[in-house]
Amino acid sequence: QVQLVESGGGSAQAGGSVRLSCAASGYTFSTYCMAWFRQAPGKERDRVATMDGVGTTTYADSVKGRFTISKDNAKNTLELQMNSLKTEDTAVYYCARDRYYRGPGRLFDNWGQGTQVTVS
Repeated sequence: QVQLVESGGGSAQAGGSVRLSCAASGYTFSTYCMAWFRQAPGKERDRVATMDGVGTTTYADSVKGRFTISKDNAKNTLELQMNSLKTEDTAVYYCARDRYYRGPGRLFDNWGQGTQVTVS
């Protein structure tokens, strides 16, 4: 059974940093594309960053140069380092796994419970 558990959310001041972690279990972590999404109140859930099985990363334009996604395959952990935070980064952040083994990162159907990040 796939499980994704986020941690590390909280409050930060604008210009500050927060690091999120996602502990994955129940599958071969290294072989799946993983992503971070976020959802602000009243808005749709948007993809923030993606890392595929070979380490290729993509970022939303709004976070390029500020956020960094990384994976530790030995620890089955996905992380998101968020720097130079802005108030508009306030949202619930979710980690997600691609539906398909070695998939292209187009469909994510395994989700964590989310962790709140509030920037003021």
